[in-house]
This record gives sequence, structure tokens and C-alpha cells, in this order.
Amino acid sequence: MSSATIEKPSFLKSRLGGLPRPFWALWGGTLVNRLGTMVMPFTGVYLTQSRGLSVTAAGLVMGVFGAGSLLSQFVAGVLTDRIGRRATLSGGMLATAAAMLALGYSASLPAILASMFVLGLVIDVYRPASNALVADLVSPEERPRAYGLLFWGINLGYAVGMTAGGWLAGLGFVWLFWIDALSSVVFAVLVWRAVPETRPAGSHKSGGFGVVLRDRVMVGFTLVALGNALVYSQTMTMLPVAMTQVVKLSPGEFGLAMALNGVLIVIVQPLVSEWLGRRDPARTFALGLAVMGAGFAMTAFVTSTLGLAVTIAVWTAGEIVTAGIPGAVVAALAPAELRGRYAGLFGFAWSLSAVLAPLLGGPLLELGAGVLWFTIGGVGVASAAGMLLLGPAIRRR
Repeated sequence: MSSATIEKPSFLKSRLGGLPRPFWALWGGTLVNRLGTMVMPFTGVYLTQSRGLSVTAAGLVMGVFGAGSLLSQFVAGVLTDRIGRRATLSGGMLATAAAMLALGYSASLPAILASMFVLGLVIDVYRPASNALVADLVSPEERPRAYGLLFWGINLGYAVGMTAGGWLAGLGFVWLFWIDALSSVVFAVLVWRAVPETRPAGSHKSGGFGVVLRDRVMVGFTLVALGNALVYSQTMTMLPVAMTQVVKLSPGEFGLAMALNGVLIVIVQPLVSEWLGRRDPARTFALGLAVMGAGFAMTAFVTSTLGLAVTIAVWTAGEIVTAGIPGAVVAALAPAELRGRYAGLFGFAWSLSAVLAPLLGGPLLELGAGVLWFTIGGVGVASAAGMLLLGPAIRRR
């Protein structure tokens, strides 16, 4: 047989092939949902400019949202295991659409507070269900690649949604709420029609979160995930403040530098996800955490847009390395009947970081930019060390 007749896998097939059709329905729904994610990045602007709230009142509203978010992952984890992955994801998206429209038409502070609490409770209900679906549908060998592709789709959709959202906000904030709600409904319908229910038989009879909390390896991994989340959350909390108020970059310069994060993820992450998926997850995750920590520590020396871009490139490289690993680790640690609860505990780490990151970052920044960024870098390195310590136990699973 001549070499010309030997079929070689194409570039796209090697990176996108081998995953079941329901996974791609989930991926497509996630992409659509992120394309429509326009409200949350502009919430502060909406509350202060469109609704005329003071900064203090807007902070109270965001705090109420955070309280709902803390509860959501535990509730979603239980629902995912008890009523099913598909019902939880679709129901959560429909509830998100309703809460979005309620917030968009709320004029009084009590109505805004109630809408934001409900939105915090339901907006991320899909995460444990989505994580459990991937674990149910995809073989262990392919999970890092599958979770990495979801991460890539989220970033692709978010980048486009942010750009469109900024333009639409100029036409009227109500457009943001309607598009966000519509994208949530499309996600719900697509999953309901194209993704089968994968909940294992008898999982509705499984124990509560106490079973998960007795798993020391999972609790340890959740603490590592919290460290990772605290580091990354600075991109949305203290990094904009430090760059505009301390370094004196304009919002346009800061936005231009931050765009590099999305560009690198969209271009680089699909190229390396297959190769990273074949590496030891604990060591790879630890490497990514350490690189992210180093990138944020370097921020202490930033004095220009170019300098900020360099640090963003470094911590984005770490983010790309870690992309598909956490979901695969949680899926490996969780018994099939408890995948929703395990994913819920992991999601709680990210919800908690959204509350803790500004509370910790603000006082640290007041002490000095160096204090903040070296501390954040230290959290990243400590999380990497913790992951290496957990490595043997994770490999035994």
C-alpha cells in the first residue's frame, strides 16, 4: 500500500473527533449562552447609571447576588443527582431567563435586591449539571479534552458577548437583559431536546453533602481550587482598580491589554488541549497554578500597557494549562451517583472566591500594589504545592 493511501487524521479530527454527539449539543448550548452573557459584566454600570443607585447601594445589591451564588452550587449539586442532569440544567436556564427579565424591569431597591438574589441562586445552576453530564458521556481518557473544549467555548462566547454587550448598552440596557434571557432559553431547549438524561439509576437515593465532605481528597482539591479561584478572581476585582488608579492606565488601555487573554485562549488552547490531556493531571495542574501565580506576582512591576500585556500573557499561559483538568479530576474522584454533589462543592469554591477576592484584595492593595500581587502570587504557588501533595492520592483513584 502506498503512503498516499494511508489515511492520516486531520488536525481538526484529532482535536474535535471522538466525542459523542450529546457532548457537542452541550458545547453548542454553552457557546450560545456565553454569547448572550451581557448583563453581569455591566451590572455595576446598570445599577448606578440606569437605576440611579449609589455606589453603596450597588455594593449591597452585588453582595445579595453573592449570597445567592454561595447557596446555588449546593442546591444545584443535590438537584443534579436527585432529579437529573438534563432537568436541572434546563430548569436552571429557564429560571435564569425569568430572573434576568425581572431584574431588567425592576425599578425599586427591594425589587432589585430580590431579583439579584434569585439571579445569584439560579444563574450558575447549570455548572454541576454540565460537569456531571460530561463525566457521564465522555470516557476518562477524553475528559480533560472535553472539559478543555467547554472552557474554550465559554471564553470564545464571552469575548464576543462582551464586545456586543458594550455596544448594545449604549442603545439601552434592556437589550442586554432580553438577549441574555433568550440565550438562556436556547440553551435550555437545546439540552432538553438533544442531550439524554444520564443520571445513574438509584442516584436519587444517595446521601447528602456529608458524604462528599468526608472525602478528604475532594476537600483538599476544593481548597486547591479555592486558591486557584482567588488568584483568577483578581482579574475582575483588584486588577482593574490597580491598573487604572495606581498605574494610571486609561480604561481603554486596560481593556486593550485584557483582550490579549481572550485572544490567546481562543487561538492557543485548542492547539495544546489534546497534548495536555495526556499528561499527569496533578503535576500539570500544579504547573499551571505556579505559572499563574508567577504572572500575577509580576504585576507588581507593571508601569505601562506593554508591561501589563506581558504579565497577562504569563498568567494566561497558566490558565490554558489548567483549563480542562479540574473537571476531569472531580469526575475521577466522584462516584457516579454523587457527581452532581462533587461538582457542586467544586463550584462552591469559585462562588466563595467571588465574595472573598474583593474583601481580601482591597485591604492588601491599600497596603501597596507589591503587597497585593506578591500575596496573590504566593497563593498560586501554595495552591500548586497543595496539588502536588494531593497527586499520589488522585492517581490512586
